[in-house]
Amino acid sequence: MNKTININLGGFFFHIDEIAYQKLRKYLASISKSLSDDSQGKNEIIADIEARISELLTEKITDSRQVVSEGNIEDIIVIMGQPEDYSEAEEPYSKTTFSQTKNNISGKKLFRDGDDKFLGGVASGIAHYFDVDTIWIRLGLLALFFSAGFGILIYIILWILLPEAKTTAEKLQMEGEAVNIDNIEKKIREEFTNVSESFRNAANHASEKIKDGANEFSEKMGQTFSGKRKKNNGLQDFIHTVEKIIRVFFKIFRKFIAIILIFLAAAVILFLIIGAFSIGSFEFLNIESNFIHYPDFFFAATIPRWLLTISLLTLIGIPFLILLVLGLRILSSNLKRFSKTASLTLLGIWFIALLIIIFTAVEFGTNHSNFGHSVQKNPLKIIASDTLVLKMRNDDAIYYQHNLRRNSRRHKVNVGGVPLIYTNDIHLDIKRSTTNTAYIIIQKTSYAASSSEARKSAKEMQYLYSVQENNLILDAFFLSDLKNVFKDEEIDITIYVPKGTNVYLDNSVKNFLSNVKNKTNMYDDDMVNHHFKMTNTVLKCTDCSR
Repeated sequence: MNKTININLGGFFFHIDEIAYQKLRKYLASISKSLSDDSQGKNEIIADIEARISELLTEKITDSRQVVSEGNIEDIIVIMGQPEDYSEAEEPYSKTTFSQTKNNISGKKLFRDGDDKFLGGVASGIAHYFDVDTIWIRLGLLALFFSAGFGILIYIILWILLPEAKTTAEKLQMEGEAVNIDNIEKKIREEFTNVSESFRNAANHASEKIKDGANEFSEKMGQTFSGKRKKNNGLQDFIHTVEKIIRVFFKIFRKFIAIILIFLAAAVILFLIIGAFSIGSFEFLNIESNFIHYPDFFFAATIPRWLLTISLLTLIGIPFLILLVLGLRILSSNLKRFSKTASLTLLGIWFIALLIIIFTAVEFGTNHSNFGHSVQKNPLKIIASDTLVLKMRNDDAIYYQHNLRRNSRRHKVNVGGVPLIYTNDIHLDIKRSTTNTAYIIIQKTSYAASSSEARKSAKEMQYLYSVQENNLILDAFFLSDLKNVFKDEEIDITIYVPKGTNVYLDNSVKNFLSNVKNKTNMYDDDMVNHHFKMTNTVLKCTDCSR
């Protein structure tokens, strides 16, 4: 029966049998010998190795009364590995016991990084875990703070819950490195090297300051004893102080501008990404949405609309991406700039998008350069002795309008499964007929690349009216092809009535009258709900108070 020994390893007590203890002691002695006589960090390396072994034993020993066996120690040695020069040890172990294993890398663990912290090291710890630059995590937390307001709460919770990586083993776990002898030694030596360099730089800086101070003191003493002390020395000190203040001010201002650039660029890029996914989803699912408003030049373009959308997003997004990287580089000089290949690629993509948009804009301008008219003249069969009543109506089944009024807004509608454009841009006028008959003239106006094409497009505009006894009922809208959505199409309606004809203007025509001339120069809005009689020249109100 083996004797049991109580040991303190890494701050924890273990019960270990004698054989296991001897094996562990020889293993630690071999590690110590492999470090030679270099005292730089040797004790800390041994302490970290012992802490790691203690951690591994704690995972294996679930009961405090359980005794650490020889098998447990051998398992630990397989995980930790052996020093590369262990062959120099006094009592070498068997090759199978100390064979280096490739499976000694334990997965990453989430810690707070105390060596690279702004507040608590939460952002840098998360950055190590996801293998990204720390600046992105910090910007994400800032975005949560300024947008949703709970970024600071998340940070505080993680600060409380996440332990700080203090030991070398914990730092290696945080970075996803294997926790073995070689890596622990390498990590500690890197830390000592960094400390040494920092101390050396600080010492050199202090030495330079002392030297400058001594030179300045010597110069002033020489000036004092020689009687040649400069009179403008106070002015120089003042200028030097002002210069320092200005430098600090511009440094702060530079950081402030960088923050503004970052948030502005990030907001625009986020908006473009959300917009791209939204538009893509609506088009992919064939959903008609009033929330999506394409620029005018997108319609009737030769280039497909999806390609125009991508080009426009690219044209806007790439400059803001450059501004985002510029702002990040101002805040963090560690952030790498775009490589030459990436820069040329982005420039090429942006230039192609610019050419596509320019081509489409030129095409739009060409298609809008010439206008054409389509004139339709129809007689009105009304009884001269009766009163002609003018009304306007809307088809609510096509597009509902609570208040009828003239405007140039264009609405996409669906009539019989055909997508069309609904517009209320209609002008109504009343004039004296030079003949003894009443008639209506409907003039449609459209635009195209040539006058002939514009006339053809105007002729295709759909407009209806009806005559019921002496009631002339005009549509308050017209329909046009979807490709004409960018064109400023309109309809001018003129009613010609003979002299002596009585006309009544219904309230529904109020917002469509266009400078109708009358004897008393009444405004168009005031003419509705009144009776008029056509004179030799213009209308005359017959039931007005004046």
